[in-house]
Amino acid sequence: MARQSILAAALAAVLLAGCASAPRQPGASHWVASWGTAQMVPGAEHELAPAQWRDATLRQVLRVSLGGERLRVRFSNAFGTEPLVIGGASIALSGGPGRSTIDPASSRPLRFGGAASVTIPAGAEYLSDPVDLPHSAGSDLAVSIHYPAAPSRQTSHPGARATSFIAPGQQLTAAELAQASSFTRWYQLAGIEVEAGPGAHAVVAIGDSITDGYGVAPDTNLRWTDGLATRLRQAGMTGVGVVNAGIGGGRLLRDGLGPNLVSRFERDILERPGVRHAIVLIGVNDFGGLHRGGHDSPAARAQLLLDMKEALRQSAARAQARGVCVIGATITPYAGSEYYHPKAPNEQDRLAYNDWIRRSNVFDGVIDFDAALRDPARPDHLLKAYDNDGLHPNMAGYKAMAEAVPLELLKDCRR
Repeated sequence: MARQSILAAALAAVLLAGCASAPRQPGASHWVASWGTAQMVPGAEHELAPAQWRDATLRQVLRVSLGGERLRVRFSNAFGTEPLVIGGASIALSGGPGRSTIDPASSRPLRFGGAASVTIPAGAEYLSDPVDLPHSAGSDLAVSIHYPAAPSRQTSHPGARATSFIAPGQQLTAAELAQASSFTRWYQLAGIEVEAGPGAHAVVAIGDSITDGYGVAPDTNLRWTDGLATRLRQAGMTGVGVVNAGIGGGRLLRDGLGPNLVSRFERDILERPGVRHAIVLIGVNDFGGLHRGGHDSPAARAQLLLDMKEALRQSAARAQARGVCVIGATITPYAGSEYYHPKAPNEQDRLAYNDWIRRSNVFDGVIDFDAALRDPARPDHLLKAYDNDGLHPNMAGYKAMAEAVPLELLKDCRR
């Protein structure tokens, strides 16, 4: 072997050894999801007009669950059909929910490999460079994005239940957006990740409108996952972040108002940094949709139940293979729903599904939301004190859900 080849091989061996010997050490700081939301294609009623995007600044307010000194932002073009150009972006401490104001002294420009602008390919998500921004758990942050032009197809979370603002021109550092219009949706914003210390991790709650927070007034942060984040902090579990990946109308097996849960399981749970637990609450729209569509013959109902069980087995196995504990949640009663009008056979299916959630041993833990919210006198109905519309809990119901989560389940994942 020539001398140059020997030297090249030796150098390669040293470099490879260096790479192999430099994994993150136990106890070192690491990235953990502190806030996030599920992405989808918005319906026509939730799209912004193309003219609103052109040379405009979009400011979106969100509440993080972890405190820290450094963070990074995840931008999404998951459902775009062409590359998305972001002309610039910034992050700051917000003036509070429902307001376009920021603390100007806290404003930090976001960079992408050191550049102020970035082009995100269709179907992709990009992270900003890390930025120093000291903040506490439960802080409201504002992410501002400047768009030169409208996205080819909008990637959004319509059920934000938080007021966002869009205004003409480049106003990334403006203390308050001038000439802004507002709406309660998020766009192209998938997550906030915090550099956290040893033991810090995240739990992702994935599901439908009950997780997304149907009925919660904008800017109040009263989803059951918000209540869970507050409980964790009050219990001293300040190193556990909570991410809400609910989609209103979401189903386990079929696309509804957004993609089916199985198809989005990787992006919305497993690809988030520091995730150690997943809470899966899904299925009421699968059951209700079959009945509402008039297709719930005994054979169809039996097949649906089998297919749902298998989908959950497959999803849990994917998570557990990556060291993520999966916590199954029982479906709450919905016999009072004026939308689905379920019959006795549909209630039998719900009970069978919930029994399987509790007893199948597919999951690493169980949260019994059914037991927490049902009316003891009419167990197929929500307790009146917790009932919004026969299907969704009210604010007291969401609080009861947060209190029903055994915090011990979220302390560790022994897989």
